[in-house]
Amino acid sequence: MSHNDDNLPAEVQPDPIADPGLHPHTWRPTDVDERKAKRAERQVATLFGLSVVCAILFVVAYFSLQIGDNFDTFLGFGASTVALGVTLGGALLLIGVGIIQWARKLMADQEIVENRHPAASTEEDREAAVAALNLGVDESGIGRRPLVRNSLLGAVAALGLPAVVLLRDLGPTPSQTVDAENGGGLEHTLWKKGMRVVRDVVGTPIKVSDLEVGDLVNCQPAAIFEVDAQGHHVIEGVELQVAKSKASVIMLRMEPDDIIPGRGRENWSVEGIVAYSKICTHVGCPISLNERTTHHLLCPCHQSTFDMADSARVIFGPAARPLPQLPLAVDSEGYLVAQRDFTEPVGASYWERDS
Repeated sequence: MSHNDDNLPAEVQPDPIADPGLHPHTWRPTDVDERKAKRAERQVATLFGLSVVCAILFVVAYFSLQIGDNFDTFLGFGASTVALGVTLGGALLLIGVGIIQWARKLMADQEIVENRHPAASTEEDREAAVAALNLGVDESGIGRRPLVRNSLLGAVAALGLPAVVLLRDLGPTPSQTVDAENGGGLEHTLWKKGMRVVRDVVGTPIKVSDLEVGDLVNCQPAAIFEVDAQGHHVIEGVELQVAKSKASVIMLRMEPDDIIPGRGRENWSVEGIVAYSKICTHVGCPISLNERTTHHLLCPCHQSTFDMADSARVIFGPAARPLPQLPLAVDSEGYLVAQRDFTEPVGASYWERDS
């Protein structure tokens, strides 16, 4: 371009890019034969319909095929895993194949060349963009081909079924109290009437005479250490970890006169021995830092401090409520036992918990 070209009017400026020389457009069979176009439309709708079937089969497989230690197998894999993977993958794959088939046979396939333009579009360019978008929608045939449109919408909507069903695997909701007798749900633990309080790790039961004033002991319910006739632990693995995360307690002995019992808790301690949940009510950290002379219990995570002599009342930090207290008693052999389970959920607060 010469220096004089800069002074030429815009309408006579040469194109910045030479004509690429596109080949003449070749019409597809579906462009010129409406019968073939209808057949392609049915093919696309069939693919979308099969996607819906796969999504429904996913839900059926989710509820009908069992998982666990003895689940059925298929080629060495769990039948449930295979079925869920194949059906969900098929639902997504069929939508993708259907869209590709739609684009290849029914959408407009003419190549369009557009020169780059400044980042700040003019009003005319914006109007042109909207017009091009509307043209694309029109050329896609989505308005003129309701069978394709409606089957695609149905296939995409059906994909919501697996998503909704899978929400069930996120875990128990706060209100679930399944198998409460054995510590199920979030509102119950293994503690129950007559359950012995034993030392953590070793599992030995505790008598009042075993503790001196100022002693703090990490404890568990005796059920944690129960074994069957073959000597195997009754509770083990993930179930054991879940049980310990809810049932862990700390037991402290102080002078009986130092205790300020809460209303209705006058008989929850034994000769100055009290027991509280070890799980902080802020975000669930384990607690065991004891100030012996003040009976204060400190959470190491965010410094919430509880007064063990006053129903574990919060005296400092972000915790919103006291630690749940475990009512104690003594059995016929002189060992410390629980009177019942905690009267409120342990651990961090959740939205359905009463304030």
